[in-house]
Amino acid sequence: MTRVLKVYRAERFSPNSVDRDRAIIDAVGRLLAVQGCAVDGVNEEQLTAGCTADIILTMARTPQALGILRLKESGGCTVVNRPDGVAACGRSNIDRLMRSNGLPAAPEEGCEGYWIKRGDEAAQCRGDVVFARNGAERDEALRRFHARGVGDVVVTAHVPGDVVKFYGVVGTGFFRTFHTDADYSKFGDELLNGVPKRYRFSASSLKADAERLACLAGVDVYGGDCIVREDGSYAIIDFNDWPSFARCRDEAAAAIAMKVEAVFKGKKREKVKR
Repeated sequence: MTRVLKVYRAERFSPNSVDRDRAIIDAVGRLLAVQGCAVDGVNEEQLTAGCTADIILTMARTPQALGILRLKESGGCTVVNRPDGVAACGRSNIDRLMRSNGLPAAPEEGCEGYWIKRGDEAAQCRGDVVFARNGAERDEALRRFHARGVGDVVVTAHVPGDVVKFYGVVGTGFFRTFHTDADYSKFGDELLNGVPKRYRFSASSLKADAERLACLAGVDVYGGDCIVREDGSYAIIDFNDWPSFARCRDEAAAAIAMKVEAVFKGKKREKVKR
């Protein structure tokens, strides 16, 4: 029997979203259990090298957990998302990947304010994502980050337009978008962009860009936010490994389970060839 281990995300990485994050990984686990897998779960703080599984579904982000997951992966375990991919989803690295590969990032300069965001890890509290109305407020925000010991930050110009959330699973065809008036917000930062005007944009182009970014980072299960401008162009302003998929959980769980099964079978075929 195939053994599956679910690794739950530490609560500090799920601000105002603990139950939603647990719900999606549990939904995937239930689907795999129906297929005959033995499914167990553990919080990432309790993950140890002694944990055994053939497949690990992980939302973990701590360096300690990622280190253990790398050991499991090198030993032949199928890990989704891969630990190196999760580590690559730090905001600073995602910003670098977008700019160096011609993907639509937010501009670094503008005249309608700035966003200053923690770059080393995902936002864990409201103070990790700050809006500044001008250059002086931007510089003051940077000083506050540095005073907290956070030297890795990303600064981008504010982009007016509709905030659109996107969710995808690489290679499955699954991709969904939602305007923020129909979705959940962790900190309410989207309110600055006002009520969505529903500007038209190419969902297929956004899917292609988002999936390319996911592949560059090395994750299969991903989500993020973009701003759609009045002319239909867009800028990706946030990108994350394994979001909660709150508005499309059942569909997403089915796609993730399908992806996990495909990756697992692919690894088994590779072992046979050797």
